[in-house]
Amino acid sequence: MTRRRWIADEFSHTHASLTGAHADHLIRVLRARVGQEFDIATGAAVRHGRILSIQDNRVEFELGEEISSSPTLALTLFLAIFKFDRMEWAIEKCTELGVSRIVPVIARRTDAHLASAAIKRAERWHRIALQAAEQSRRATPPEIAAPIKLQEAVAQPAALRIVLAESERQTLLSDLLTSHEHGGIALAIGPEGGWTEEELNLFQKSGWLSASLGSTILRAETAAIAATAITVSEPST
Repeated sequence: MTRRRWIADEFSHTHASLTGAHADHLIRVLRARVGQEFDIATGAAVRHGRILSIQDNRVEFELGEEISSSPTLALTLFLAIFKFDRMEWAIEKCTELGVSRIVPVIARRTDAHLASAAIKRAERWHRIALQAAEQSRRATPPEIAAPIKLQEAVAQPAALRIVLAESERQTLLSDLLTSHEHGGIALAIGPEGGWTEEELNLFQKSGWLSASLGSTILRAETAAIAATAITVSEPST
């Protein structure tokens, strides 16, 4: 039977711990017991772990042998901020698929209230990503960056940078992924209503390539999930 995986809050060479609400879930919801065994992710490594002690809001593990773990694709998702319930769904599912970094972006069509409230959502987004990473047996959760404006986002480096655009009629995302040699990949997903013409011009001037997911118009969260799935499935990535 596959052991459940936890991402340690604290760890050394021989021991690891879950703390706070993270530990509380294991203690009270899953009714952890001393001696139970789990897989424990400690940075880039995953180790066999056995519970040594259980205290209020803290579970201590003794670490054993290292377990092989699949590498994470260097994929950064620049996600224009949209309605939080749908954005959280995108963060959860893109984490499960393997995105390594998520950068919330304030775009022209981002609702002003959502833009101002985004900073306060950071802790919740981190928690969603952590839970999704553990559920999908990742060694580390993706980095959730602080929200930035589009002008800053387009200047971020990557070997291959692609903006998804409804106006693109010829080039599919899969075409770009198979026709370019690349290492790190950046994908930019627009807000509800899409990127403005001025924003797409800014992407183009900054060296981003434009691509489409097909002829249908997708919701922002659907586009993020579909684009991530296509990218991680390409052999060349």
